[in-house]
Amino acid sequence: MSESGIQFFNRYTGQIETEVVYGEKWLRFILFNPFGQLALHTVAKRAWFSRWYGWRMSGFASKARVKPFIKNYGIAEEEHVKQTDEFTSFNDFFYRKLKPEARPLHEAEDSVVFPADGRHLGFAKASQVEGVFVKGQKFDLERLLGDSDLAARYADGAAVFSRLCPVDYHRFHFPVAGVPGNARLINGQLNSVNPLALRNRLRILWENKRYVTEIETEGLGKVLMLEIGATNVGSVNLTYVPTRAVKKGEEKGYFAFGGSATFTIFEPGRVKLADDLLEQSAQQCELYAKVGDYMGTFTAG
Repeated sequence: MSESGIQFFNRYTGQIETEVVYGEKWLRFILFNPFGQLALHTVAKRAWFSRWYGWRMSGFASKARVKPFIKNYGIAEEEHVKQTDEFTSFNDFFYRKLKPEARPLHEAEDSVVFPADGRHLGFAKASQVEGVFVKGQKFDLERLLGDSDLAARYADGAAVFSRLCPVDYHRFHFPVAGVPGNARLINGQLNSVNPLALRNRLRILWENKRYVTEIETEGLGKVLMLEIGATNVGSVNLTYVPTRAVKKGEEKGYFAFGGSATFTIFEPGRVKLADDLLEQSAQQCELYAKVGDYMGTFTAG
């Protein structure tokens, strides 16, 4: 991250790019202005605020926001299942479905794929996440998972943090084939997961509301998948059916309005993450990649 803004490496252009931050002035106000921090602690991170804002974004009047948003942020309309005029609200557009050809699936049998469009950070060991957005902050896997035994089991496994911006496609998908269990809710706050926030308080990741799902697989053991709610994301909407087998790339759910994130964590020795993902992450730079694209390769059968 530089003074010129939040930067990331785009896998498809091969270039370092600067993120267009939706609501950046407001975000900087609540993070760095004393009065803004007061608003953050009394209003913005509260569940009722996110529910209220979500209600506004689901109202018919919010439909007027769709076309300007598409224009201002260069959203690819041709990828959408619905025509722009068919969206009934801003939220209907926000968690829109895409045509299957818009997100080709990396079909190699030994590959794992990104669970969402977004900016990703990958780590060879889940316990080595600290120092990503700023040095000196210790990552707490046990608190993230809400289970000390689970944290010990996955501490040396590969992990991928995927951050979705408001301009991204907001449905998330399974990175592997398998049988997912019930999602376990760990209740919490709804802070922003933008790097501007995380560089000051990495603990947001384990303070925010989140869901943990264990996916039983062939060859990869149990894969953990977490969805982390954030400011204006009062509900994580899960669309999968627990205990029913899923294919790699199949939809798991969607986020309503706002930024949000997922974590994917593997058992030790099971997966080698993509070289570009590890290289960029080692430089504290997020890698932009789309859902279904190559994230890593099985290393154990």
